[in-house]
Amino acid sequence: MNLNIKKLYIDQSVADCDETAFAASRIGAPAQVVTDLRPVYQEILSAEDPELTGKSTLILTANRGRFIKKCPGTRYYNCCGYEILHVGTFCVMDCSYCILQTYFHPPVLHYFVNHQDLVSELDDVFKSPEIRRFGTGEFTDSLIWEKYTNVNALLIPKFASQSRSVLELKTKTTAIDHLEHFDHNGKTIISWSLNTERIINSEERHTRPLRARIDAARKCQGWGYPLAFHFDPLVIYEGCEEEYKAVFDQLFSSINTDNIVWISLGTFRFMPDLKAVIQRRFAKSKIVYGEFISGLDNKMRYFKPLRLSLYQTLIQWIKAAAPDVLVYFCMEDDEIWRKTLGFTPDDRGGLGAMLNESARRHCRLTD
Repeated sequence: MNLNIKKLYIDQSVADCDETAFAASRIGAPAQVVTDLRPVYQEILSAEDPELTGKSTLILTANRGRFIKKCPGTRYYNCCGYEILHVGTFCVMDCSYCILQTYFHPPVLHYFVNHQDLVSELDDVFKSPEIRRFGTGEFTDSLIWEKYTNVNALLIPKFASQSRSVLELKTKTTAIDHLEHFDHNGKTIISWSLNTERIINSEERHTRPLRARIDAARKCQGWGYPLAFHFDPLVIYEGCEEEYKAVFDQLFSSINTDNIVWISLGTFRFMPDLKAVIQRRFAKSKIVYGEFISGLDNKMRYFKPLRLSLYQTLIQWIKAAAPDVLVYFCMEDDEIWRKTLGFTPDDRGGLGAMLNESARRHCRLTD
């Protein structure tokens, strides 16, 4: 996975930071030190395709807020209680449905180099007696930085040294070579977002093919990493059920299901302002022309009967091949849970407790 950076900016406040020097030397693009980022942001916003321009523009800077953030869920749907490690923003891959196109203003790559602050926050977390689940794949892809930075070389051993928290690295890449030799102690979960060949080819530009992602997962399994898989967004189209079955067939024929910590499901949903971005940037995409209705969180969602039918079919296939793997929904209500899995999260102590228990079993956590 290459970043393909055309413009590299260094915030003057971190110009002397060791991680800045390391990243800049690896990236190789001419670097410009700046005291004010506002002209950079304005240049991106003024571009013909700001999102594309932002994918080739990298800013090395400091995270001036908290590195640890709560997942931006909503009270109307069951949230997993995952916590974000905010190590960077945006992504060099180009998925039509990506919310980051409208989430960041401007949409541009930031990488935060003030790792001492990150370590300090984690040190405080690791004093807690509670099981905690963290991931870096909410505001960026977890592995696009692998060739150019020390972030995972810092995080994986850091999590390995404690016993009550797990780190999840979520990706659509196969940038795993650096992961082989880390002493991860089972505390880092490597996870992949998967979809059908059709959706990968039509909606996920510059990502790795399905077969390559599953092969990468099998390698990480061989290195002792726990695994997870996310089918989100599931896209409804004619013939989608059989095509998703083909994905599951490939997955379960390659991966030992005992090594899967969890599988998440979530259908395509989007804030209304994303529709115009998709229409402008992905003129051939049909993804926003399904049968949608506004949900309680104001996101456009497939009609519930359509979501329910797809979930019921997919869960039947998953449970037939992997009956002991924890399957959960990302941002769905109790009715969906009850009609597909036969229970609600509250029946089992809450979704967070369910995920914590699975992490405990697969990642050797202790209270």
